[in-house]
Parts: sequence; structure tokens; C-alpha cells
Amino acid sequence: MRIDPPALQGLDSRRLRAMVRGIEKESLRVTPEGLLADTPHPLALGAALTHPHITTDYSEAQLELITGVHAEPEACLRELQDIHQFTCQALDAQARELLWPASMPARLPEEDHIPIGRYGRSNVGQAKSVYRLGLGWRYGRRMQTISGIHYNWSMPGVDSAQYFALIRNFRRHAFLLLVLFGASPALARDFVAGRAHGLQELSESTLYLPHATSLRMGPLGYQSEAQARLAVSYNGLDGYAASLQEALTRPYPAYEAIGLQGPDGSWRQLATSLLQIENEFYGTIRPKRGIFPGERPLHALRERGVEYVEVRLMDLDPFEPVGISAQTMRFLDIFLLYCLQADSPPDTPQEIARIARNQQLVAGRGREPGLMLEGADGPVPLADWANALLAALEPVARRLDEALAAPGPWAGAAAPGSGDLPSGNGRSGEQFSEQPHTSALAAARQALAEPERLPSARVLACMAADHGNDFMAFGLAQARQVRAAIAALPADATLRTRFQALSAQSLREQAQIEAADTLPFAEYRRQYTAPERLGLGRQAIAAGITAA
Repeated sequence: MRIDPPALQGLDSRRLRAMVRGIEKESLRVTPEGLLADTPHPLALGAALTHPHITTDYSEAQLELITGVHAEPEACLRELQDIHQFTCQALDAQARELLWPASMPARLPEEDHIPIGRYGRSNVGQAKSVYRLGLGWRYGRRMQTISGIHYNWSMPGVDSAQYFALIRNFRRHAFLLLVLFGASPALARDFVAGRAHGLQELSESTLYLPHATSLRMGPLGYQSEAQARLAVSYNGLDGYAASLQEALTRPYPAYEAIGLQGPDGSWRQLATSLLQIENEFYGTIRPKRGIFPGERPLHALRERGVEYVEVRLMDLDPFEPVGISAQTMRFLDIFLLYCLQADSPPDTPQEIARIARNQQLVAGRGREPGLMLEGADGPVPLADWANALLAALEPVARRLDEALAAPGPWAGAAAPGSGDLPSGNGRSGEQFSEQPHTSALAAARQALAEPERLPSARVLACMAADHGNDFMAFGLAQARQVRAAIAALPADATLRTRFQALSAQSLREQAQIEAADTLPFAEYRRQYTAPERLGLGRQAIAAGITAA
């Protein structure tokens, strides 16, 4: 199989140096015994509603750590490390809690006892909690405790049409990222209690698939039978927005049966449509745009276009203290730049279905020797497709190294911001290279050639060698290693003072939001979910169509 390399015209050093990324990292808080924490969000971490760097995702116990935007992977990792350091100090003070290092969750309580996120008594805070209640009613609370890394990426001079071309190519070739970086081949048995699953028994407490890469991205992870009916096209902003608008406004019978409120008047969900809000749409990658307070994301996209993409399929790497390495980030940069520059024909309903089937195959069987994927012209060996892709990435990696190369004092030493924490392979950080992108690509090629190097294989090997094939024992041991590594970092009084100030400010901001509310929540919900808040596509505006 041959894949043509992308055109690299227009990728001057100035644009490539302006390429930026940021990270959102989810992790469960667990007890010293590895059980899901049932404590409130630590007060020392401020208000989850308003803190710029530390919030929660689905569960009150599911932290989300958010970096700013950075021009270099090391700077991004440095900030993520700083957030971890402050967070772990707060968790240590709260019953010695730990951060669970794996994407598949720790041992969970009964479904109804998994706590959802709480954000105060303001309307926006209540809406966030009701949305999470709706997710629980629709998909179950266990599914929402899965964690991952979201990688936000952008480059100047890229318009909405180009971002959608990137997204189409990303979806076509995303199987490669699942193979290279998937790290969830096993899970605790109780996660699938009462569900059909097709997993094999590894030990009394642990289920797995022998060649799985990412159970998180398979049928047991972030998947929805209802959403599977959505054949969302990524051929342009107007079509994408129209697909989402339909899902956000048309009532869905199964969710109408749940109802907006229970018999006692308590809220169950924000809406009875297929999607309550835009973020409920599960995908491996999303077009994104910063929003104004109270603005709907779809309205922001329609009004101001795509600003960046959010990569959502990355598992937490349990062998990396903060869940991802600079080398992995560089590979993502190469991959995304390739997807942007390569020819990207329009997608079709048939291709969309084929992509979904390939994702399921690779999630559950991605390391299986001889595995065949569905190509446009028939079956293709995964290994051939992956190697052809890696070959096509080579000129991109070289161009990045040429453009970003700069003489500095780091030759032969640890790169800035990369040597503070030990990596999972026992080395002290990543060694600086004058060709770091080419090195990242070479590491990927070596891992593909030697599958035992892949994170999913390493997880199973470590479980077998050191933990009696027990997923919980493995996760708890890695969690303790993370705590020890973070605790060993030099104390930074300035950093601690800065984060304490951010926590205090976030609590004040939440109180101000609550004091300013005047609408009853029912009216706030009605206004926020009104179709006219979603904006109108350019085609609808040209036709003189008004929102319902």
C-alpha cells in the first residue's frame, strides 16, 4: 500500500513556530485502597465551576486538569506538571487520595453511588449537574468515569474548510493512534457487571482482550447506540452544524420516555433530544471555537468559524507521571500537520460507516497479527496501512525539525521542562535531540515493528510480571508511583501561592455568579436549550430562514 506524502508548500518556519497546543487531562480521585473517592471536590482546589485549570468532568471524583496554550510541548508539560503538583498536595491532605493513572476506572461503587459533578446553586452550575444526570440516565454512570487526554491544536492561517479537511483525514487514519498509544487493554470486572461484553477472563478480578489497544475507544467505552445513527459529515461547517442542530432539537423517543423531570420534580436531563448539548456528541476529534459566556458552542462555530481541533481518542499513558510525554505530543503534531496538508476528499456515508467499523476492530484487536482493515478498495492489512502512513509522515517530521531547529544550550542534555519527572521507562525524562520530530517518528516505527513496545502490550506485561494479572493492583501501584514522583519535586513557594490565589479567586467568582442570578432554573434551561441559540448556517441565512 502506498500513501502519497502531503504538499508542504506554505509551511514556512514562521507558521510552524506559531503552531500551538494545550492539554485537558482527566483523572479519577481514588482512596489509598484504589476505590473511587466519595469526598467532595477539595476546597483547596477552588471552585470546579470557575477555576481556569482545575475542574471536574462527569463525576465529582473525576478531576480535569487544563493547561493554557503553548508553542512547545515541554512548556505545555511543565504547566501540566505544575498543576499536578498543586493538585496532588491537596489530595494528599484529603485522606491521602491518589490520582488514578489509567483510562479505565478504578473499582466503582454501585451505579447510583457514583457521584456526579456539583457546581453550586447558580443556574449555570445547576445546568452542568443536570446535564451529567442526563448522561447517567442515557448511558449509565460507569461509562462516564472513563478518562483520557484531550489534545487541543491549532496553527495560524488555517480556515474552517481546512480544519474540516484535517478532521476528515484524521478520522480516516486515526486507527494508527489507537495502535501506537492505546493503553487500555484490560479493566476491572465490575465495570461490565450486568452487561454483555465479549471480554476474556485474565484473573478473578480482571477482564481483557489479548490484542486490544484501547477498550476505552471500543464498544464498552465512549460509544452510544443512539448516536451511532448519526452519520455526521465533516465536509464543511454548514453540513456539520446542520447535523448537530438536528440532533440537538429533534425529540428522541427513548429520551422523551426518561422525561425532563422525575415524578418528584427533580431534574433528570436538560433536553429530550438525541443530544442535550453539543459536548454530548462523542467523536475522536472535534472542531472547536472559544465561546462567550452563555453562548452555545454551535453558535460560536457558525458565527466565527473553527479556531482549533480537539483530539479526543488519546488514552492516559499509565507509565507517564502526567499521562503523556513530549515525544507523544510531537508525534501528534506531525500527524495533525500531515492530516492538514494531505489531499482530503469529501467523506461519504459509506466511508463514515467504514471508519466506525475500523475503529472497533483496532480498539479490540489492534495488535492481532495479520489484522485486516476495511480500505476504500477492499481489505488492507493494518501493518501495511500503518507503515505507509509512517512513510508519508517522514517529510512532515523533517520539515518540522528544520523549521523549529534553533541552536541552544540543551544539546546532549534533557530538554527544558522534560527532566523533572522520571518517565515510565525508568529514564530521567526525554533526551533532547536536534531532530525531535524525526526521533518521535522513529520511535513509532520501532514500536509498530516490535509490538511488545506498545503501551497496551506493556500494560499487560506489567500486570502479568508484577501484579498477578490484576488490573486494580497495577493501577494502584502506578498511582503510588505518580504520587511519589510528584512529591519528590522541589517545593515551589511561588507556584503554591499562585495556585492558592487562583483557587480563592474561583470561589469568589462562583459566589458572584450565584448572587447575580435572577431567573428560575426552569426558565434558564428553556432559554439555553432554545433552537434559536444555536445560530444559523450561512446557507440558511442566504435563504432567509429564521430559527424556530
